[in-house]
Amino acid sequence: MVWEPVGSRMAGDGRRDANAAAVLRAVLDRGPVSRGAVAVASGLSPAAVSRQCADLIALGLVRELPATAAPGGVGRPQTPLDLNTGEPGGPLAAGVHIGVPLSTFGLMDLRGRVVHRRSLRHDGFGPDELPARVADGLSRFLAEAGQGRPLLGVGCAVGGWVRPDDGTVVRHEALGWHGRPLAAELSRRTGLPVRLDNHARAVAQSEILFGAPAARRSLVHLFVGNVVDAALGIAGVVHQGPGSAAGDVAHLPVPDSTVPCECGRLGCLQAAASDTALARMAVRRGIVPEPSTSLLVDAAAAGDGRADRLLRERARAVGRAVALLLDVLNPEVLLVTEQSSLLEPSYLEEIRGAAVDLSHVCQDPERIISPYAGPAVLPVAGGTVLMNPLFSAPFSGLAGLLPTASRH
Repeated sequence: MVWEPVGSRMAGDGRRDANAAAVLRAVLDRGPVSRGAVAVASGLSPAAVSRQCADLIALGLVRELPATAAPGGVGRPQTPLDLNTGEPGGPLAAGVHIGVPLSTFGLMDLRGRVVHRRSLRHDGFGPDELPARVADGLSRFLAEAGQGRPLLGVGCAVGGWVRPDDGTVVRHEALGWHGRPLAAELSRRTGLPVRLDNHARAVAQSEILFGAPAARRSLVHLFVGNVVDAALGIAGVVHQGPGSAAGDVAHLPVPDSTVPCECGRLGCLQAAASDTALARMAVRRGIVPEPSTSLLVDAAAAGDGRADRLLRERARAVGRAVALLLDVLNPEVLLVTEQSSLLEPSYLEEIRGAAVDLSHVCQDPERIISPYAGPAVLPVAGGTVLMNPLFSAPFSGLAGLLPTASRH
């Protein structure tokens, strides 16, 4: 069912949006929470908090919980507020991550928690076939997993150079996309509003919104998959750069690496540490029968020492690249999305060790973290592309999500 919130035609100015965002963030961070505590956290007057809460409740984003006795039993009972995550009325966001061999779909609530998840393999499909394949798979997933709960829309994360303003994949070499109006294609095929961004920026934003508090001050995110890219967040805002081209670190030189890169140089991060490079090496060494990082991770988990050594080699290469990013940008948090360290903490320790050994400014390995969402990081990243505008400006953020298509 496409989401139709009560009072959905509300319109507001910038101040109203900013006040609503402050209230919504306070409820996200502290809920269930009283209106008085929201006033303290947001810096708004109790009257302003009451007005904003009424509007957010009407929009379906916030709900009132049963009243509780006041502290010490003195005064009127308090009615706590929380995000509207409950069944059956709490809205959900669909999150999609389009990777090279497969896509991942998820449904997440307003706290960034995945309630359903599914993968769809699509290797072997050409560039022009792939959007329809993903859209059809997503539609089937939503029909089976949605369970009648209101759907806000679709957020989609993909690697490469992505321009979120018009939903275009400017360049994704591995998928063969150049100037692809992907958001529009997915929206036409599903009948749902779709927002699009680069996956490194999307993961960074999900960590800022739902994850480590320090990430709101400053964060650098390194995404290591078949595509290698990065993102920078300062004071809760993820940097886009002119043309939304920020984050291309594929050819960042990895210290001590001599792996040839397709660009003609040696030791580029993409060539030294990407999933593609790792899987090919695993096949050459006879560890797995086909180039698949998942098979390699499974082999290491089953006790294959060769697989474990190769994953640790990759982790140390990633750590050396992390050291460079730490020294140049010195963020509060350096976030690493890399498959083996998401599943096995010892690989994160390899990344941390290599980074701290090489860095000139970071001697605290705890500043290097994995995403809060763990193995669900990819669908959460997609969903955050849709949800972040709601938490930044609830009323104007809803404008692009008001239903224009038929109900599903």
